[in-house]
Amino acid sequence: MIYLAADHRGFKLKEKIKSWLKEWGEKYEDMGNVSYDKDDDYPDYASKVAEAVSEGGRRGIVICGSGVGVSFVADKHKGVRSMIGFSQKQVEHGVEHDHVNVLSLAANHFSDEQIKGMVEVFLKTKFGQEERFLRRSDKIKQLEVKNFK
Repeated sequence: MIYLAADHRGFKLKEKIKSWLKEWGEKYEDMGNVSYDKDDDYPDYASKVAEAVSEGGRRGIVICGSGVGVSFVADKHKGVRSMIGFSQKQVEHGVEHDHVNVLSLAANHFSDEQIKGMVEVFLKTKFGQEERFLRRSDKIKQLEVKNFK
């Protein structure tokens, strides 16, 4: 399951991503906003995705104008590892090496083709199982135990 959310600045892009997910046969849940609202706030929607991923959901995609705000919100949830996508290679590296499970996207800074490529790589890349990746992942989990009481 892929969880999606966007504020007003990311709304149109979220709708495009939904069409790509359908095309690729991916199951998704749209967690808002379900209609364009120029006065909405990204924490309301990014938090829903992060909560779903934190509770054992597969992966999430959150979108705002810069990608920064939604990334901040997502990373406030235990078990969530969010990154702002800049390129396909960077997204692949983030998922494989750092076990990223939430992709934060900047609607205002990339073309549809660039976004589509990053989303596709995000979905296809598996978490790396090399010892060094697992060791680092465990260290992050230890920090979560300490900081998310």
